[in-house]
Amino acid sequence: MRRSTRRGIYWVFHYALVACFLIIALFPLFWVFKVSITPNDLLYTEGVRLWPSRFSLDHYASVISHTDFPLYFRNSLTIATTTAIFTTLIAAGAGYSFSRFIYAGKFWLIGLMLVTQMFPLVMIIAPIFKLFQPLGLNNSLTGLIIVYTTYNVPFAAFLMQSFFDAIPKDLEEAAMIDGATRFVAVRQIVLPLTMPGIAATLGFVFTAAWSELLFALMLNSKDSVITFPVGLLNFVSKFAVDFGQMMAAGVLALIPVCIFFFLIQRYLVQGLTAGAVKG
Repeated sequence: MRRSTRRGIYWVFHYALVACFLIIALFPLFWVFKVSITPNDLLYTEGVRLWPSRFSLDHYASVISHTDFPLYFRNSLTIATTTAIFTTLIAAGAGYSFSRFIYAGKFWLIGLMLVTQMFPLVMIIAPIFKLFQPLGLNNSLTGLIIVYTTYNVPFAAFLMQSFFDAIPKDLEEAAMIDGATRFVAVRQIVLPLTMPGIAATLGFVFTAAWSELLFALMLNSKDSVITFPVGLLNFVSKFAVDFGQMMAAGVLALIPVCIFFFLIQRYLVQGLTAGAVKG
């Protein structure tokens, strides 16, 4: 068999595997969208079809106009955005500290942060609830922001540390030899090179806070502070589930995440130290 033929077979097999992966990964999202545009009278009578015989946007109109989903949507957006910003700022400082400095208790602190990630969420909800109650943080967006930030900081700090470790210390030392302070060296040299890491951390934390259910369900019960994952449960009644409106709300909930990753994608794909050292 010729080498070119083998290479052709390899690329066909390669793209076939990629296509299969994409179909498996994206089919649930396609099905959510398909159900969201299927009229109620066809949901249970038309059988299994890849595309409904007719489609309608009534579910979207009902979700936006006749439910509190816009409020839940706004609450989740506020919580996720604020959490992502605060967590990334704290994690960037902690990650830089772990990467660049040696000080007493550093490894114990790292170990303690690792231990916090080993506890199941169910174990810490009750203590957090009792702690927040006298502080007035239950049934508030601020309480969820504090919880999400605290819970995500350890992993985000280790993530940022790995990016700082990949940047040669010589770049900062050269800048400080030229008269720059450490703060200036970090701001003008290190941070621009860690933009992919910052973007990855922002994306991870934003997605985690946007889709979190357990804390939001247990700590908040007032309608004015409910987030959209909890709000989706309102489409489940005692005797029925409104799949059409639930799927429509799910599709709408994907929009902020898609926009967010679209805005940071150029930082995710660029090289970590591209252009840092001129040849």
